[in-house]
Amino acid sequence: MKFKINRDHFSNGLAQVLNVVGSKATMPILSNVLIEADKDHISLATTNLDLGIRCKIKAEVKEAGAITLPVKRLATIVRELPNIDVAIETTPNHQAKITSGGSVFKIMGMGKEEFPPMPEFADEKAVALEQEELATMLKSVSYAQSSDETRYILNGVYFNFRDDKLTLVATDGRRLALTSKDLTTPEGAGSIILPAKTVAELVRMLDKGTKVRLAVSEKRSAFQIGTDKVGDNGLIDNIYLFSKVVDGNYPNYNQVVPKETHQRIKLERELFLQCVHRAALVTSEKSNSVKLKLSNNLLEITASSPDFGDAHESMAIEYSGPELQVAFNPQFVIDPLRALNKDQVFFELKDEVSPGVFKTLESFLCVIMPVRLS
Repeated sequence: MKFKINRDHFSNGLAQVLNVVGSKATMPILSNVLIEADKDHISLATTNLDLGIRCKIKAEVKEAGAITLPVKRLATIVRELPNIDVAIETTPNHQAKITSGGSVFKIMGMGKEEFPPMPEFADEKAVALEQEELATMLKSVSYAQSSDETRYILNGVYFNFRDDKLTLVATDGRRLALTSKDLTTPEGAGSIILPAKTVAELVRMLDKGTKVRLAVSEKRSAFQIGTDKVGDNGLIDNIYLFSKVVDGNYPNYNQVVPKETHQRIKLERELFLQCVHRAALVTSEKSNSVKLKLSNNLLEITASSPDFGDAHESMAIEYSGPELQVAFNPQFVIDPLRALNKDQVFFELKDEVSPGVFKTLESFLCVIMPVRLS
């Protein structure tokens, strides 16, 4: 294998596939990137067996071929090379010679045959979305995923394709976020739970272009991420992300959404977020709650802890219902407010022991469980 490549394009390509590789790979080959050179490009692929990623970078290929090299070490070397032009040549014993300006590196790799095979993208059950749309949907629910490994079913985002609608749900048992959008769904697409690591990787990558295609089956999901900025970063064609899905049945999330709430207030999202954030500055691990008190056209936000003292914030609202006081974990209030980009949100309450519900005029809601007032 022999090719020439732009250093920055190569570095950018390696950055796309680097995150998948964990620090403690179970097999040496899983620490490596598979580099395949063909015609006018090289393709780069990494996998940790649960998640795999593949992209193509333009290059001047003199001899086609393939090798796998330690991806983290390679990415560091390529980033530091002195010259924009980089030449790479491999030997039959899986050694790669990297030349750039006055720098020459020789790195030992492994053969392509040891690298786990990557699946192909299956088009038959694929749906297409705008990248920005999917990124917004994922951000608006992913903070509610559970990180408790004993409840592995909740360690991800639930994708439900039903009734020509895509619904995304995440919950950790104490809060639940849900968003949906109308979408022509392929017959028999069903539902999957996408692992948290895949969700994070997907959100990171969804700014490369306009379209993303998603194909799902019972055991895996695949994302074809269109790259429109060809030339600037060397990426050509699409980036492919392949992921196993969490095995199991997601709980019935509709049971968690309150059937009735008595009070509904309209809030300036940014102002409310700032008030809660400031009030939370005096909370502690033992006293981790903010109180919301509704009275005539006024919302008061208070917090206190024996260690730090008290905080009091107030904001004018349109409200003429009964006086009502309820307490929440401040992070549960802050997370959805941060994730949304709407100017206004609606907050619905029933009483001091029932969940609170954030909503927007679009198809979004977040249910948060209250903290008992002592």
